Amino acid sequence: MSGIGQEGTEQKDAVATAPALLGILCAVGAVVAFTTQDMAIKWLSGDYPLHQIILARATIALILTLAILVPLEGGYGNLRTKRLPLHLLRGLAVVIANMTFFTGLASLPLGEATAIFFVAPLFITALSVLMLRERVGPRRWVAVLIGLTGVVVMIRPGGSTFQWAALLPLAAAFAYAMLQIMTRKLGIAEKASTMAFYIQITFVFVSGGIGLAAGDGRFAGTGSPQLEFLLRAWIWPPAEDMAIMAGVGVLSAIGGYLISQAYRVAEAGLVAPFEYVAMPLAVFWGVMVWGEWPDAVAWVGISLIGGAGLYVFYRETVRGRINVLKRPMPRNR
Repeated sequence: MSGIGQEGTEQKDAVATAPALLGILCAVGAVVAFTTQDMAIKWLSGDYPLHQIILARATIALILTLAILVPLEGGYGNLRTKRLPLHLLRGLAVVIANMTFFTGLASLPLGEATAIFFVAPLFITALSVLMLRERVGPRRWVAVLIGLTGVVVMIRPGGSTFQWAALLPLAAAFAYAMLQIMTRKLGIAEKASTMAFYIQITFVFVSGGIGLAAGDGRFAGTGSPQLEFLLRAWIWPPAEDMAIMAGVGVLSAIGGYLISQAYRVAEAGLVAPFEYVAMPLAVFWGVMVWGEWPDAVAWVGISLIGGAGLYVFYRETVRGRINVLKRPMPRNR
């Protein structure tokens, strides 16, 4: 009897472990897709306007979502939703986060921009008190202050190396935090493909609208790398750049689906720390492609932000599964 009982326990453990492992693998796969996408967009930032790249990316990602991902999760009926305004607000917040983050990449090292963006979980913690009336203990407040200190260290205000562009990934992190505050329960009620669809359709309309307004380059010539990335004229890309844009679209579709799926099948407190794999991966791409080694000050800032963010997730996990599940953080970039 004891053997049968032990066998039953092992089977239950295996069943419990399977979703956790799947969630971790999905999160890591999404991070690889997103950081590779970020590298490719930075690579294209010197020749094309951001809205052209985003429109190409979103169009391809939308096609893949409708052709493959939606049918895999039950069909097109899942696209009908009673939460359309919330989906559109969520999509708009992701658009703002994208635009500010990628505009910053025009002049910032990829690793440093990614690290600054990862202050988002700390913003989520602070905003949950102001907007959701949640209670945050002193330990997590200390973590928030440490993470924000890391941002100040990386931005270096008043120093000779200060760049206003460093504020752009910080703005992206805040927009992303607002997104999660608005929609933290949406992932439980909706399919991953449904969430991905509404994000991509928002990208198509917003980037297409910007292209109609500024795609002829009438506002270009500012001399600022960030503004030029936003405002330069559309050009028809050669075959190799077109292939990169197509690859960016594929990576966006895969990454958006995988990260949404990760938070649907596993606990957020388990999955979220694996998103921080993006920080060393971004540094890797920066070094390999552009030779962008972070200096000692940047490493201090990266360590403070990463350590504070991971500690916040640890404290959320300690507080219990229910509280952890209330605040997922899929990037969907």
